[in-house]
Amino acid sequence: MNASEVKKQVLWADDEIDLLRPHAMFLGERGYEVTPVTNGDDAIDMVQKHSFDIVLLDEMMAGRDGLSTLAAIKDINPNIPVIMITKNEEERLMEDAIGQRIDDYLTKPVNPSQILMACKKQLDARQIQKDRMGVGYTSASNRMRDMLSDANHWQDWIDLHVRLSEWDLELDKYQDAGLRAMHDDLRRNCNLGFGKYIEANYGQWIHDEEDSPMLSVDIVSEFVAPRLQDGEQVFFIVIDCMRLDHWFAISNALSEIFDIEQNYYYSILPTATPYSRNAIFSGLFPIDVAKLYPEEWQVARDDDMSRNRHEHQLLDRQLQEIDPTLNIETRYVKVLDIAEGNRMAKKVHSYRSFPLMSVVYNFLDFLTHGRSESELLQEMAPNDSAYRSLTKSWFMHSSLFEMLRRLAETDTTVVITTDHGCILSKRATLAHGNRNTSSGLRFKYGKSLRSDERQSHLVPKPEDYGLPSVGQGTNYILCKDDYFFVYPTNFNEYQAKYANSFQHGGISLEECVLPVAVLKGK
Repeated sequence: MNASEVKKQVLWADDEIDLLRPHAMFLGERGYEVTPVTNGDDAIDMVQKHSFDIVLLDEMMAGRDGLSTLAAIKDINPNIPVIMITKNEEERLMEDAIGQRIDDYLTKPVNPSQILMACKKQLDARQIQKDRMGVGYTSASNRMRDMLSDANHWQDWIDLHVRLSEWDLELDKYQDAGLRAMHDDLRRNCNLGFGKYIEANYGQWIHDEEDSPMLSVDIVSEFVAPRLQDGEQVFFIVIDCMRLDHWFAISNALSEIFDIEQNYYYSILPTATPYSRNAIFSGLFPIDVAKLYPEEWQVARDDDMSRNRHEHQLLDRQLQEIDPTLNIETRYVKVLDIAEGNRMAKKVHSYRSFPLMSVVYNFLDFLTHGRSESELLQEMAPNDSAYRSLTKSWFMHSSLFEMLRRLAETDTTVVITTDHGCILSKRATLAHGNRNTSSGLRFKYGKSLRSDERQSHLVPKPEDYGLPSVGQGTNYILCKDDYFFVYPTNFNEYQAKYANSFQHGGISLEECVLPVAVLKGK
């Protein structure tokens, strides 16, 4: 007998089991082998001694009743599905059964087909869903390929990335290697096309607001300021380095306590914190931020985080420019560790005295950078699917989620967004420049930089992209697709070190097309 012919093992406990033999025979003819017992104690004993795929359990038996039998069975094997069968339709009983981890519930009299369908629902539903998903994905991937071939507007790329990200999560449920490989190939093709689209159009967006998408510089003016002008109290939360698929992974939990207005925008280039997050808080492109703080932008430096030290001042300045009459007190907190996050969650109601509370959460960015240096994190998040899972696990147990749960109980408006995403960078490409060139892996700036134009994008005039210069002859190079920069010196060493690491700063859907959501408690 091959694996597909092995019968599913069913334990059926009912003190009138002799009357149910026709039902057992019906199941037997359809691939189920039924072991009958007449009481709860025998059912518990059988579960201890044998392996069953499913248990059918009568709720009212002589001696030990169904609920106490259920509890004992779940203590022995919490993963075995149990279907309770009863004559009692009382709501309290159903709630007790559900509370004790019942998997399904049938009311007598039951016919053989009902029993069969209940068993199939528990034992075969996953495979049936997986098979149907395979057919569904094949059809969906064809539609997404058509979307790719027709994409010639910034909204088309948002729509395509949303569909790709939704399927990222759907495919995570079943771990089908074939479908995942097909999807990854489609994503690579989409990023190849997206890189070409950005090269052809991004420069126009900087100087022409007529037909440009919402950019980092527009977030506060579009989503925060209007609500402050309407007298709403706003919590503005920026989660550093959160991709769209990460947002989808955590937003399901939020949808239970918030009404969510979903929007999307494009990060400015480079998709790196000193550029994109400053652009959010200031409403300015980096070239103008650099004019405000020239001492921090006049030379190439590795300490890019110091360039984000003025976010609170930049935000207040932007609000003043948007509406000089908007005379409000604002508060800003950057959450860099667990202790600070816990303090935020505990004091959340005291912060409601401020019309605008801005919070930056850095955990995902720390995870992205820390993974490159930690074998443990590389083991925990070896690919995009695992990274999504780790992100969701962090969020569900985070001080951020606790704070949001408390805010859901108030009339506060929550605006959540991110400054940039990241991409799993798999392939190295050569970067040529002098020793004063910046050290980023997905983007670099310096003098006379060069790289393979098929794998990177050259910005010869930084001002065309709203970027500052660090001296005469400055240019930028940005990686496309899943490439990362390595110098010719020690190429093999650094290629091995950074291959399959999550990076940001370049041009990809994962880095550029991002969520911004408005939440109101239900």
